[in-house]
Amino acid sequence: MQIAKHVPWLRRPNWANRAALIAIHVCALAALLPQFFSWSALIVAVVLTYLTGALGVTLGYHRTLTHRSLRLRWGLEYVVATLGTLAMQGAPIEWVATHRVHHAHSDHAGDPHTTRHGLGWAHVKWLLFKNKYVPSRLERARHCPDLVSDPYYRALTYLAVPLQIALGLVLFAIGGWPWVVWGVFVRLVFTYHSTWFVNSASHWAGYRTFKTHDRSTNSWWVALMSFGEGWHNNHHAFPFSARHGLAWFEIDVTWWHIKLLRMLRLADSVRVPTKAMIERFAVRPLFVRKAVRTIR
Repeated sequence: MQIAKHVPWLRRPNWANRAALIAIHVCALAALLPQFFSWSALIVAVVLTYLTGALGVTLGYHRTLTHRSLRLRWGLEYVVATLGTLAMQGAPIEWVATHRVHHAHSDHAGDPHTTRHGLGWAHVKWLLFKNKYVPSRLERARHCPDLVSDPYYRALTYLAVPLQIALGLVLFAIGGWPWVVWGVFVRLVFTYHSTWFVNSASHWAGYRTFKTHDRSTNSWWVALMSFGEGWHNNHHAFPFSARHGLAWFEIDVTWWHIKLLRMLRLADSVRVPTKAMIERFAVRPLFVRKAVRTIR
């Protein structure tokens, strides 16, 4: 924790976060013991990772709630927000407010997980201290009034832990401890780090397609882990865009979901940058012109 020596206000540990994250990671290590493994438990972990990570965090928390890149119809927004709550990365109001602050101050003073304090800080250390740049309860109302005004999102603020306990009980009733270890703890650890790598690795190494005022990069392996979130330079160039993988070779699984939902009329108001916008901010316009065959 050397960062605390250079940033005085970081000398107060966040013991609640530390205890929770250590406990979850330690419990996930039980997956290495033969008695806690079964193929059905592995399948449960994969399915729940997809539901809570791809649909909950990436589609729900990030592209729908934070940036309003699309509108989900028929109550589907509440469904994906509830799945995101099961990812245990904070309730929707807390997550969205923090991410909006990140975009407002990306890699500069005010960014809760800036890489200017190091890769480790951007990845997880920012959660381990009383971080003054993480919005307080009062500040959240300013950063995401759209969610604070909704009773359902206010309720999810208090339901994150009860929902996780309920899920654990259901998994235990059906598959015993292997399902709990893999369906809760292994899933949470994988989802945590796939999200954290977007904050760290995708602001550290990779290629830059567009001019931005931060250190965001495009990272193919982070994109694979996080269902398309690793095309982070693209995202910071066009935060409003529902599509992050803009080039034909940039695989964006979440964008495939959005196209399907739009086709089924479960999503509308889908926003993407125009070709003129893409070429205007491109570092290499000719390359982008060839790579971005279509943005629809």
